[in-house]
Amino acid sequence: MNWNRIKKQAYNFLDPLISLLAKMGLTPNIITLIGFFITILASAVLIVGAEKGQRGDPKYITMFGVVLLLAGLFDMLDGQLARKTGKMTVFGAFFDSIIDRYSEMIMFFGIAYYLVSYDYFLSGIFAFIAMIGSIMVSYARARAEGLGYECKVGMMQRPERILLIGISALLYGLVYSVAGVFKIKVDGILLFENISVFTVPIFILAILTNYTAYQRIEYCRKIMKEK
Repeated sequence: MNWNRIKKQAYNFLDPLISLLAKMGLTPNIITLIGFFITILASAVLIVGAEKGQRGDPKYITMFGVVLLLAGLFDMLDGQLARKTGKMTVFGAFFDSIIDRYSEMIMFFGIAYYLVSYDYFLSGIFAFIAMIGSIMVSYARARAEGLGYECKVGMMQRPERILLIGISALLYGLVYSVAGVFKIKVDGILLFENISVFTVPIFILAILTNYTAYQRIEYCRKIMKEK
């Protein structure tokens, strides 16, 4: 309920921009594609950072966070633009869902590429697990709807996933600029360092996305059994 109120307030805030896009003659599918290409750019930032940057430098991850949140903005705009202009079509909904899945896989590819390049191997694995969970959350809903059931339950849907990753990337840069380089070790074992501000949320995402997929499976099991 709270999340729905937040989304409603965000859409009200963005309504002038949506009206401007409508006047410019941009279609919802074009907005979807713009968001997709911005996501590719976000992933490219991490790949460049892996090849040109230095371990522990937050610059590229911070840039990634900014670009990713911009892509998330366009992800919010396409559906609202379709409603405002009366251009809601079955193909538009289908196209948006397909592009969203490509976007997430490209995003997680960039994250995993960056982490593995700097020997954050375990975090790279969790990024891959988070990608699996994210895809299965969306697939569970799509498969249920294909069978005639609505399935929107669960805590970690696409907007939450994008926000968690984007904000944690920005926080990593902020913590670095305020606290500098720091490491927490216990008995010689590294438990926490600057980049953990970014990688710990990915670990949480790996757990919660797969748990959300489980929630949807269990929800569908119950309603399908009842009918």
